[in-house]
Amino acid sequence: MSSSPHSTVSSDRYVKYRWWGLLAISLGVAIIIMDATIVSVAVPSIVEDLGISSTEIQWVQEIYTLLFAALLLTWGRIADRVGRRRIMAIGIIIFVAASVLCAVADNGAVLIAGRALQGLGGSMILPTTLALLNANFSGRERGIAFAVWGSTIGGMAAVGPLLGGWLTENASWRWAFGINIPVGALVLLGLLLFVAESSEKVSGALQRLDVVGALLSILGFGALVFGLIEGRNYGWWTATADAPFSVGGISPVPFAFAVAILVLTAFVLWERSRTAAGKGVVLDLSLFRIPSFANGNVTALIVSFGEFGLILSLPLWFQNVLGYTAFEAGLALVPLAAGSFLASGAVAGLSRRLSPIVVVRIGLGLEILAIATLALLIRPDSTGWLTSPILLVYGMGVGLATAQLTSVVLADVPLDRSGQGSATQSTARQTGSALGIAVLGTAFFTTLQLGTESRLSDALAASPSLQPLVDSVTATSGGNIASLAADPQTAFIADAARAAMTDGASLAGWIAAGALVIGLLTSLRIRTSVAAQDSVSEERTTAGE
Repeated sequence: MSSSPHSTVSSDRYVKYRWWGLLAISLGVAIIIMDATIVSVAVPSIVEDLGISSTEIQWVQEIYTLLFAALLLTWGRIADRVGRRRIMAIGIIIFVAASVLCAVADNGAVLIAGRALQGLGGSMILPTTLALLNANFSGRERGIAFAVWGSTIGGMAAVGPLLGGWLTENASWRWAFGINIPVGALVLLGLLLFVAESSEKVSGALQRLDVVGALLSILGFGALVFGLIEGRNYGWWTATADAPFSVGGISPVPFAFAVAILVLTAFVLWERSRTAAGKGVVLDLSLFRIPSFANGNVTALIVSFGEFGLILSLPLWFQNVLGYTAFEAGLALVPLAAGSFLASGAVAGLSRRLSPIVVVRIGLGLEILAIATLALLIRPDSTGWLTSPILLVYGMGVGLATAQLTSVVLADVPLDRSGQGSATQSTARQTGSALGIAVLGTAFFTTLQLGTESRLSDALAASPSLQPLVDSVTATSGGNIASLAADPQTAFIADAARAAMTDGASLAGWIAAGALVIGLLTSLRIRTSVAAQDSVSEERTTAGE
């Protein structure tokens, strides 16, 4: 199996303006990450305006993540073949068109269709951004480029709720999607002007697209992410009232996991057989013989699990416990974004003295310290003076760990297979994120429900008619706490719910911190030989200039 890197454009202009190209690529990442979080704060306005059901709004939020994660691997491979810039540009066009569809939607079905198309476009964008950075930067500059990329992910995850809240309160929820139109146009223009095309040059049997492998990966990862996302809603084993079907009282979620295991096993066997026959594959399993790639992906999955602990629970805690508006809750997360962007500026100096994996470990250490501190100190009467410095430190950790971990994972991957490597790493991250949302979400909402009930056990025993009000706290994710607090007769329920939600956020934080500790330990298996390779690449780059 032989292949070689092929650049369709290699002019001095692309080298000269490569940092403008980095800006375009980072903006492309920004809109897909922002859209994963921006909708959450617009949900109440969407429900009020369109009158859609709870099931429809659930799919508005989740169809994006489902398709996004399921298609990453396939598009990463296709991009290697037909051109990474080309696939990213097509993805941007699809994403912007889908955003227009979402912005003009007049019913739930159209909005869900638009979100599905956004997931499709996003799955074309994310793996190609990494592959393009890998192809257009080398040595120490590559580390800086990855730092900007990683900080954009961490920062936009926090900026999304802020921008969504501001647009929803001051304009319309439709502008939460409409903002993607001008940004997408800038990304497309920047790609065409400042980013060189790169692709893989192959011949013979390797030219044939692995259609069966692509379908197996889509079905397998789609079923896995579906199970992780829907476990809390449909039941991890016993079907809930919201489950679309049940077999003998068993939820669809275990069946989804069974399908995922069977299909992904078949996918691995299929890819191995095609590799042995010298045919093209969706995922070259030989990449996992590269220690930094194999161990780095395991670490990336675990770290993504932990990093979503705060993003999941904090916006709800700010709004429903502290009484912040959607915009104020987004504003409270700004220190996280600021810390993430500050870290990208520090990477250049750190990379001169430390290897990428050491920077990753420093970042993970800061994240663990921040999350554990927050989990220990938050109270129902806490203020932004407590959370802001902690989130700043956490954001710096995210900025250091996320970007440099990407650099470590891809450092030893051959350039011609960078699309596969990028997509695999992105799939590991998305799977970890979905797992984190599933586990941390279950811990958060279970603590909210059980904690509220335990604090009100005497009142419920004396007056069972209060049970529906207590149940409504969990059903609305704490959204009705303010209305309960406004009524003197139910204010005591609101007080119990605030305390229980704080306990839930604290528990989610401790679990996230534990996951990050495991991620830090797994990072010890990654060898630091990457630093030497980067040094060689830097010397070659300097000599070439």
